[in-house]
Parts: sequence; structure tokens; C-alpha cells
Amino acid sequence: MTMNSDDVLARLSDGQFHSEEALARHLGVSRTAVCKQVAALADIGMEVERIRGRGYRIPDGLELLHSDRVRACLSDRAIALLEQIHIHGQIDSTNAALLREQPPAAGRGRAMLAELQTQGRGRRGKTWVSPFACNLYLSMDWLFAGGVGEVEGLSLAIGVAVAEAIADSGLDSVSLKWPNDILFDGHKLGGILVELSGDAEGPCRVVVGVGLNVAMPAKSAATVDQAWTDLATARGGEAPSRNALAANVLNRCLPLLASYPEVGFSHWQDRWMRRDAFGDSPVTLTSASATTHGVARGVDERGLLLLETESGLLRISGGEVSLRVRA
Repeated sequence: MTMNSDDVLARLSDGQFHSEEALARHLGVSRTAVCKQVAALADIGMEVERIRGRGYRIPDGLELLHSDRVRACLSDRAIALLEQIHIHGQIDSTNAALLREQPPAAGRGRAMLAELQTQGRGRRGKTWVSPFACNLYLSMDWLFAGGVGEVEGLSLAIGVAVAEAIADSGLDSVSLKWPNDILFDGHKLGGILVELSGDAEGPCRVVVGVGLNVAMPAKSAATVDQAWTDLATARGGEAPSRNALAANVLNRCLPLLASYPEVGFSHWQDRWMRRDAFGDSPVTLTSASATTHGVARGVDERGLLLLETESGLLRISGGEVSLRVRA
């Protein structure tokens, strides 16, 4: 039997002490091999405690992702729409990994989750901090027959669906920042990255990445360059089950993807506006070529930002822009 660090991790995830001898016996390897694999867990940022005479443990344990546990929480509708679900211990990026595969069958979606991303990406090329088994890194792959025009405003609609999935997990007061940020109390809780391949006429392949901070460890948080929070903090110290959270996101997003060509963003506009973090606030919009001041007036039926300026009402598409509240 060949052992890897995943085997040890699965045994230690219960938060209890396990002796080197017991681990070696259970896994069918030497105690030296166990020691090496425990040491290897440090490479993925895991804190493993060792006490002589008691063995090893991961303090407080951790919940690992399992496809069966996610599937057990899926609705019948989501199950019917889900072609495959894959979970990786470590990967470069769930979006990138899906894009390397063949697209799914028409009318069915693929999902990919990871415990850790080594090259997690956000919008505008930013790095998405992705520590092991702490947060949710989930991507969905869908094929639209009618081309790029069918997916206008999709990232905003996905934002609504994710916010409602978070409400299903016990936190309803989540807001949305145009075009793709999920906030709680003004702090970033998560983000959405939609990547397209195809043409104006179709078919168009869409990979939707969702990153949510669930229980961000302090040492990883130190590398985040903006005000942030996580679900554990927002819920008073109690993190939700990541398996159930992943299922809630799929329950909300897969039906959205299936129906989007028929209903478009106009179906989601009012729900987005109700969660608008910057509605009627003075803001600054920055792009590579200009800075514009105005008042945010929500979004139109296409998902374009409505910005009231001294020269009139502007309609702004996503692109490489940044939106901030003006002090």
C-alpha cells in the first residue's frame, strides 16, 4: 500500500490524537513514513500538534470536502443538472482546471472544488488567497448555445444566487458590490470570476468561479490587501459546513445557468438592487484611462452600472474598472 499525506490528513481531521504506531498500522506503512507525511502537511499550511506519548492531532480538527457529502445536500433540480463533480486536494485554479477539460454536455453542468489553490485568481488579475481546507473554492462549467449575448449580466445574477446560498447557510445580511464582490458589513466576504470562451453567435462556454471566505486563518489573512471578513466571523464565531455551503451554491447557481438564456439579467435585477452595497452613494470609478466621480444608482436590465454624474447618467460595463465609495 502506498500512503500519501491525504491518508494521514483524513485520519487527523477528526481533531483527536493518533499515535504514530496506530497511524502506521491503519495505513499499512512504517512509522518513519508516517512521520514524513505528517511533516509534509506543513507544506500546505496545516498546523499539526505533536505530544509525546499521545501522538499527532490537528487542533480543533477540520472538515474536508467530500463529493458524497455535497451530493447529499443537493436539491433534485441541481442533481438533474449536474453532470460531474470533482474535488481536488490541491490544484492551481479550479477555473483553469475546468477550462483545460472538454466542455460539459448541453444542459448539464460540471463542478470542481479544491481544498487549496496554488494560483487562485480574482478579477483584474488579482491573486485570490486560498489556504487549505479553510474556505470555499468552487467553479462551475456551462455551455450556452446562443453565444456571448446570452450571458450579459451573468456575473451579477450569480452574485445574487451566491448571496441567497449564503442566506440558506444562515447569514442573510450579505450585500453585493458591482460588478462581482460579495460583502458583509462593508468587508469583502467573497468574489466571482466569470470566464468566457466562444463567439458572438455561439456556442459559448462559461466557467463561473466562486470564492468565499469561510474561516480564514490569521497567517493567510495577513496577505490580503483589502478589508475582508469570513463567514465564521460574520456568524459570531461559527463557520458553516463547507460541504453544505457548496451544495447551497450549486442548488442556487445550476438552475440559474439553465434558465438564464430565457430570462436574462432582467429577472435578477430587482434582487440585485435590494442587495446593492453602494446604492445612492457617492463613488469613484477608476479605469486605466480615466477617473470618474458620481453617485451610484444601481444597475439597468443588462447589468450595466448606472452612474449619475454632473454631465448626465452614464451606463458602465464591467471590464477593467474599480468602484470605490467616495469619502
